[in-house]
Amino acid sequence: MHKTLLIALATTTMLVAPSHALDLKVAVQNLPATLDPGKDHSNTGSQIYYNAFDPLIEKDYAAAEVSFKPGIATEWKQIEPTIFEVKLRDGVKFHNGATVTAEDVVFSFERIINEATPEFGSVKKQFFNNFEKVAAVDATTVRFTTFKPEPLFETLLNTSEGSIVPKAYIAGLSGDPAVVEPSDFDAFGLAPVGTGPYSIQNFQPGEGLTYVKFADYWGDKAPLDSAELRRIPEMATRITALANGEVDLITNVPPDQLATIEANPNLKVEGAVTPLFHVVFFNTENPKMADKRVRQALSMAIDRNLLNEALWLGKAVVPSTHTYPQYGELYMPELNTFEYNPEKAKELLKEAGFEGQTVRYDTDPVYYTNGLLAAQAIKEMWAAVGVTMDLKVDPKWTGDDKDMESRNWSNPMYFADPAGSFGTMWSPTGARITGGSWKPNEAYTEMWERFRYSTDIATRKAAYAEIMAYVKDEAPVLVLYQPYESYGMTKSLEWKPLPGHIPYVLDFRAGAVAFND
Repeated sequence: MHKTLLIALATTTMLVAPSHALDLKVAVQNLPATLDPGKDHSNTGSQIYYNAFDPLIEKDYAAAEVSFKPGIATEWKQIEPTIFEVKLRDGVKFHNGATVTAEDVVFSFERIINEATPEFGSVKKQFFNNFEKVAAVDATTVRFTTFKPEPLFETLLNTSEGSIVPKAYIAGLSGDPAVVEPSDFDAFGLAPVGTGPYSIQNFQPGEGLTYVKFADYWGDKAPLDSAELRRIPEMATRITALANGEVDLITNVPPDQLATIEANPNLKVEGAVTPLFHVVFFNTENPKMADKRVRQALSMAIDRNLLNEALWLGKAVVPSTHTYPQYGELYMPELNTFEYNPEKAKELLKEAGFEGQTVRYDTDPVYYTNGLLAAQAIKEMWAAVGVTMDLKVDPKWTGDDKDMESRNWSNPMYFADPAGSFGTMWSPTGARITGGSWKPNEAYTEMWERFRYSTDIATRKAAYAEIMAYVKDEAPVLVLYQPYESYGMTKSLEWKPLPGHIPYVLDFRAGAVAFND
């Protein structure tokens, strides 16, 4: 603990910003159309929330290993196996000047667990499905009651989705100011208010926003006076804007463009393997994809290592199973869920009577770095085993469409546990099951319950191994790789993605960003 603290203090000292005004300009590939951390877990939203919102429990983001620390809650304890209490920090202010109350904390979670809108219902199923109720014990104490013992209590209260928002402000945004209505949440998404070191100003949905230093922030003050984010979807245009000095930082730089930036003496690059998987998934409810042998074959036909070398210059990570090193004791690279075997793929297709058929594959043109290029390469790999790909390039999300056959997607690590990546997407209440593209059997639900709610690591590991064996046989999804995401920036900027964050977070808090004179 002492060593971690010393490293954190040293890092903060090195990144102390000078006293003159500091304004950062950032060009991003995508921006969300609405901003509310409680009902959004998109990759585009993940970029934004940490600068403007706070969870109850914080952690050290400079390290991949989990180390929790006080946030809006100064302390927390387990009262009973299904009851937890948190003590709230005094004097925390929202960006509108209101003081955070226990009522605000209760409201921030009740809107999710009571499914105030369908979007909150989705977040509940993927994050807080075990939360039964939240109540204020007194002015500074909030009690959480769960249906089952909750091994991930601290972890869940650290998520972006658990950020604290102002009840009275939201209620007053539309209709009756004494009643919180669905339209209030829509309005909040366009005029968000949090407790973080920056407030959000000038939000233009999908196009831009400005962070402005919040003078009354309870913690370490923001090092920047402002940070302006604007969407520039075209890679070449982002690089030009950086080279011309129009922006200081650009996101989503593919490996084949790094040399262009590095050749400029005024620029540099930073990058890291992102805690997120690019995946291919299949609609098992579509008759064409109903035979698991077809899904197995299409997965086995994809040479993931070749994709890594060709698209990421070998910098991405090709996993053997759905697991991340950040899981600690639950990191299980010894499992072999995915394999490349084109000859076996041909045999399976022949057995299934699927030779010479066409499979539709959907992709957004720019949402995922190298997403379209990967799709084009996979098209050739499928052709090599006798399957023709009908490549559909469209920004429309088709993952829940009944006629969807296959497409790309991402499985981010929302928190450092298999429940925080595989679970949010593929558990019985995960996005793909509730979205209707896969219907596992009852035995799978039993495996998941055993894994999710056990407090014994050995039991959880054994159950997760069973789950991965089932996934290997059913083949609803193929993990392609963890992408290596790169950022271009002016040489005077000191910033890099921190390993303890979820994917794509643009952390501009104290100790994370500075300009050199």
